[in-house]
Amino acid sequence: MAVVNRDPRTAPHATRNDALLAVALAVVATAVALFTDPGRRPDALGWVLLLAAPVPLVWRRRRPLLVLAAVAALVAPYHALDNNHLATTPATYVALYTVAVTGRPLRTILTGITVVGLSTSVMLTVSAHQAIEVLRVSGWVIAVLFCGVDVRFYRQYVASVLERAERAERTREEEARRRVAEERLRIARDLHDLLAHSITLIGVQTSVAAHVLAADPERLDREAVAKSLDDIAETCRSARGELRTTLEVLREHTAGAGDGRGPLPGLDGLSDLAEAARLAGAKVDLSAEGEGAPPAVGAAAYRIVQEALTNAVRHGGRDDLTVRVRVFEGEGALRVTVSDDGAGCTGDGGTPGFGLIGMRERARSVGGTLDAGPAPGKGFEVSAVLPMRRAEAWSAGEGETR
Repeated sequence: MAVVNRDPRTAPHATRNDALLAVALAVVATAVALFTDPGRRPDALGWVLLLAAPVPLVWRRRRPLLVLAAVAALVAPYHALDNNHLATTPATYVALYTVAVTGRPLRTILTGITVVGLSTSVMLTVSAHQAIEVLRVSGWVIAVLFCGVDVRFYRQYVASVLERAERAERTREEEARRRVAEERLRIARDLHDLLAHSITLIGVQTSVAAHVLAADPERLDREAVAKSLDDIAETCRSARGELRTTLEVLREHTAGAGDGRGPLPGLDGLSDLAEAARLAGAKVDLSAEGEGAPPAVGAAAYRIVQEALTNAVRHGGRDDLTVRVRVFEGEGALRVTVSDDGAGCTGDGGTPGFGLIGMRERARSVGGTLDAGPAPGKGFEVSAVLPMRRAEAWSAGEGETR
């Protein structure tokens, strides 16, 4: 995003433009001195003072008060010599305008009082009958200062509008980056849940087939081997179908063909998860109730149960593993509990995975909480509380499951 320069002192070609302005004012002053009030045409010293008065204006943006003082120091003796009084007014008014447009109102008021007082003193020194001229000059000074203050306030207003617009643009860019990061995190969780679950089941089923083949080669149980291979094939087909659905949603979202939401898994898919875990050798006791849960909450519960079952099958550490899955509504929330009677460990001692992290992120995505740890007595337990009212608002346009 381009940065707008709002400081007149550092504007492009500021010094050059002010130098051209000084030259133009010198030309105007010369023309006024030559063609108006012939009786007060400047002498040699007057011409020097008149042509020197616009020179300090080259630095008017950087040192406005100092430039005004320099112009006044040149203009005062010029008027004291009773030269053409109109010729110096353009340079003087430009210096006054610069002070008003760059300074605070109090400084502008004090400057105006000083200039009016100095002008009155000089004019009354030249002639005691200059009352009308004093009023005219004072009026012009006040008008120029008022114009400068007005322009200053207008510039501040424009600068505040531009700043708010830039802030809003930055906010939109930050929101876009945040949404991209959340979408990447959601994709990572989806792929992790899908692939970890399927790969774990395939690994267990492959181990079963290998065990059958190696147990007694002379009395090979072909039916058991065939069933294990069929289970592996079915798991692969299921994983391929879910992966295809995920990639189609991502492709549509990238191409802008949809909102990236796609069909969300729900509580009706828990029975398939339980059956897949049973094929892997675990005994699964499933009880699921929650027909009134919003889609976002149902999807979060599905993924939590999927990952918890995957961890139980992978790390249960026993052949007769039993897993209990309870999903029910209570106190305005969907409550999910997955417990097993296995070894009570979620890792194999190697590099820690992302299963528990993903489950907690799933719960947080709908405003819920999740606890995981050793179950009372033996095994491991995962417990989640997923608020349903809060998730309804999130799934309507604020949630991460979009």
